[in-house]
Amino acid sequence: MSVPDASRAKRAAAGRMTREAWVEAGIAALMEEGIANVKIQVMARTLAVSRSSFYWFFADLQELHRELLEYWLRKNTSPIIERALRPAPTVTKAVCHIFECWVDPGLFNPRLDAAVRSWGQVDAAVREVVDQADDQRVDAVTRMFLRYGYPEQEAFIRARVLYFTQIGHYTLGMRDDRDMRLRLLQPYLLSFTGREGSDDEVAAFEELARRVQPDG
Repeated sequence: MSVPDASRAKRAAAGRMTREAWVEAGIAALMEEGIANVKIQVMARTLAVSRSSFYWFFADLQELHRELLEYWLRKNTSPIIERALRPAPTVTKAVCHIFECWVDPGLFNPRLDAAVRSWGQVDAAVREVVDQADDQRVDAVTRMFLRYGYPEQEAFIRARVLYFTQIGHYTLGMRDDRDMRLRLLQPYLLSFTGREGSDDEVAAFEELARRVQPDG
């Protein structure tokens, strides 16, 4: 292939790129190597396009960084808030709704959450976004407890215990498998709410967990 032909091929490949493809490459690099390795040249090599094609979609790397944070907020914060606000006949059923985020990888990505938190350790602006997201998540869970008659301070503390227990679970890299989590579901419900979940609630959650995390 001649030099002009190679240039045309690179332009054609870049033309087939999308902003979303660059964001996905950035997310993958962030989870695998950390923010220090979210580099244009590395992502371009992964996408098999020229480095210059990045600038068709982003003014600079900082714009991509902002997009990565927005992606994280949509991916990992919105589902928690949505499920905390979802109507349920009992508080234990409401907690099971939140627990869906912990068993369904389509709702919450633990590796992405850990990667963004690590990023926040070296970037004060990112840490501020992380802190705000934690506050939003805890506030949503607090409001969930308030709906079931818990006093305001107790609702807040129970929300913090529930939420930070799970985040700590991921941060520490604990590797409880699905079956262990299901065996511990009823004790967790009792610990977080002070009430026992019904057999029907536990069975429904177990069915969902096995559906989203099939054996094998």
